[in-house]
Amino acid sequence: MAVVNLLLLSLHAGALPAFLRRHTGREPSELRIGFIDDAAKPYADKPFTTFEWNQLTDLGFRLTRITARDYRDAADFESDLRGVDAVYVAGGHTFVLLDALQSNGTGAALQTAVAAGLPYVGLSAGSVVAGPNIEPVSPLDDPADAPEITDYTGLGLVDTVVIPHADGALPPYPPAVIDEVVRTYGERFPLTRVNDDQALLVEGGSATLIASPAP
Repeated sequence: MAVVNLLLLSLHAGALPAFLRRHTGREPSELRIGFIDDAAKPYADKPFTTFEWNQLTDLGFRLTRITARDYRDAADFESDLRGVDAVYVAGGHTFVLLDALQSNGTGAALQTAVAAGLPYVGLSAGSVVAGPNIEPVSPLDDPADAPEITDYTGLGLVDTVVIPHADGALPPYPPAVIDEVVRTYGERFPLTRVNDDQALLVEGGSATLIASPAP
């Protein structure tokens, strides 16, 4: 596995500015982030979909919205990735996100860019899809909402499956659902529970849980 730099968030982005300072040497206002929004598409009419965008802009980052599914040619996606300093894969529906990345080669292009040094930031679904397989989050997101997917293999940028919202604080993901994930999938997949005020930091070939409070 290539040495990659990942910050895998559950909800809050407090760890993000320091992560990108380390890997770019620049302040948030100097950085352009590619904001991949496919996972949020099923929830376009929900007010919470603006939370992530606002969280990043409030931190001072400049964002370019990217919808992976809209690309007919992965080469155009690759070109757009070369125009940003980091990529941020937003939360929402994990299976819808993976379907988009599988549909047109953008997932493979994203893997290549991250392996070449592009910092990767994910939140919730964006964190899960960075791992080896997304099947363990089936109790959180209904796979039937993305019926064309037959392969749940993730991007493989990290060798564990992030289970976001693991503290059960958000109403859609109570502790009983998180426990169901671990009980059902814990023997088949390496799982890492990430609370909403935490992030999984992947640097130098190692993964560490760190604090990531609300900014």
